[in-house]
Amino acid sequence: MYDFDEIVPRRGSDCVKWDEFPDGTLPMWVADMDFKASPAILKALQKRLDHGVFGYELIPDAYYDAVTSWFSRRHGWSFQRDSIIPTTGVIAAYSACIKALTQPGDRVILQPPVYNCFYPAVRNNRCEAALNTLVYEDGRYRMDLRGFEAIAADPRTKVFLLCNPHNPVGRVWTKDELAAVASICARHGVAVVSDEIHCEMLPPGKAYVPFATVAGDCSYAVCCSPTKAFNIAGIQIANIVAPDGGLRSKIDRAINENECCDVNVFGVTALIAAYNESEAWLDELRAYIFENERIARDFLTSRLPRVGVPPLEGTYLMWLDCRSYGLNSDQLAKHLMERSKLVLSAGSIYGDAGDGFMRLNLACPRALVLDGLDRLEKALS
Repeated sequence: MYDFDEIVPRRGSDCVKWDEFPDGTLPMWVADMDFKASPAILKALQKRLDHGVFGYELIPDAYYDAVTSWFSRRHGWSFQRDSIIPTTGVIAAYSACIKALTQPGDRVILQPPVYNCFYPAVRNNRCEAALNTLVYEDGRYRMDLRGFEAIAADPRTKVFLLCNPHNPVGRVWTKDELAAVASICARHGVAVVSDEIHCEMLPPGKAYVPFATVAGDCSYAVCCSPTKAFNIAGIQIANIVAPDGGLRSKIDRAINENECCDVNVFGVTALIAAYNESEAWLDELRAYIFENERIARDFLTSRLPRVGVPPLEGTYLMWLDCRSYGLNSDQLAKHLMERSKLVLSAGSIYGDAGDGFMRLNLACPRALVLDGLDRLEKALS
């Protein structure tokens, strides 16, 4: 029904993904998609544009109803509209949460290799990143729960910044895994701030576990947004869900102190259209992207067997283990650019545990995926 094979020319539109690199390069790095937004979102935005006035506006009841309805019917997670704090983006959201829950010098648990923007969020709040590195064995990642508890037991540790699903390694944490860290955090008085922006990007028929549904006695806030799944990141809209009133009050104050409390009028419109009218589009999109994943995995297995590929349980970002080539990630990135003009994300930006890995964005028309795989083979053969 929807044409995800359409190649939309983005070069010259001032987009980060394409316009930071010269003609002839193929960018498959930063996590945005090369697909148009859903027809329902485009129609809603056009209607709002036609109104012609874009001043400050109230967030309508329809916005809160769209968020609560989506997570209830789609993910089995029910919460009250009063739990929601709208903000400009997920990075702003978890940064404000860290500010609300820590003092300078406190420790925040990260599990590298992890989304690179986690590190400055900790640093900018004058906290220390306490690294509990994920364990990579037999081609799969898992949490080091013993190491996690040792860090959580430190009285200086105040927050665990969780990535669920995990970017860049592609894990979708199980109910048991999340319940285990929730129990540890509750035991040691550590609050969990969960970045769940990739929660929609799973293979058809698969589901993620919202941290809130297993939190138990753990104090938590969940940061979520439709921007990743519906390719509207430039519109800037996100939500913090914090059911505990005391915690929510602290976060709300931090949101205002950080001056990220006023949301984009188009973001409100786009979110409502995404959650209320774009579910079928999202389902077709997921099927298309994970067919891209199957094609890429088959290609790598047969043509580039030295590249290890952990299972992609979630996100649209394939994590490539290139350590057998004997180069670090920066050298690999430079080599791919020089040999085949292919741009991937260097794994080292996600922490030392990502060195020797590369991240490949599969959220683009299939012709571009095939082109990228050919370029990868040319560079690594």
